[in-house]
Amino acid sequence: MTWQDGWWAYAFIAIAGWLATDIWRWLGVIAGNRLRDDSEALNWVRAVATALVAAVIAKLILYPTGVLEQSPLWLRLGSVAIGATAFFLLGRKPAIGIVTTIAALASGLWWLGF
Repeated sequence: MTWQDGWWAYAFIAIAGWLATDIWRWLGVIAGNRLRDDSEALNWVRAVATALVAAVIAKLILYPTGVLEQSPLWLRLGSVAIGATAFFLLGRKPAIGIVTTIAALASGLWWLGF
């Protein structure tokens, strides 16, 4: 079976995926335009989004996969601590915290011989 024989399956997956997610994006835009910046609903959405990002980061630190799984926990936690310190000391810019964390982790992995 070639790609041309089963193109309809790929088209179905693309359309179904688009329909399942895009409608919620549009509803979010419509509802978001009607909310004030200081509304309780928007504060709740921000809190949930922040909690989800924190959960993903915690999962990557505590239960990593791949090469990160072979790295010691103290290195992963230390890299995050260094990145958070840089974030708070250097103007609360996310890019600074992310780059510092990655640089600390990469340096630690190099030092350990990975």
